[in-house]
Amino acid sequence: MPRKSATLTSAAKPVDEKITINVGCVDLGQIDLLVQEGFYANRTDLIRTAIRNQLATQIDVVRQVVSRKALVLGIQHYSAADLQAVQAAGETLQIRVLGLASIALDVTPALALATIESITVLGALHASPAVKAALAGRIG
Repeated sequence: MPRKSATLTSAAKPVDEKITINVGCVDLGQIDLLVQEGFYANRTDLIRTAIRNQLATQIDVVRQVVSRKALVLGIQHYSAADLQAVQAAGETLQIRVLGLASIALDVTPALALATIESITVLGALHASPAVKAALAGRIG
């Protein structure tokens, strides 16, 4: 079967992912001081700003790696209709996303297995537990 890169672009609503970090007491105190003094609305605001600033300093590296690894940057959503069209064309997808890959809840495990050859996500993968379980051996 011919392989096809992921290029479907149906809209999906971006969601924030929760992460947990350990911060030393001195660093936390400094964060709280900056929040208290009004530089940031809250701890999360400071941490998000720091992350964005750090990512901005590395943007050239990110772009090079995205290009080299043929990743789609942003949000990629796959509906049952999208995957049925891939199946009808006799093709399979190699999904490679930096950001959010979303597989609609109406996609069955059988349809996912028939149409998704591999899936690599740097970020978050949203799909039903059944689809994630079916694709477990194809998620890299």
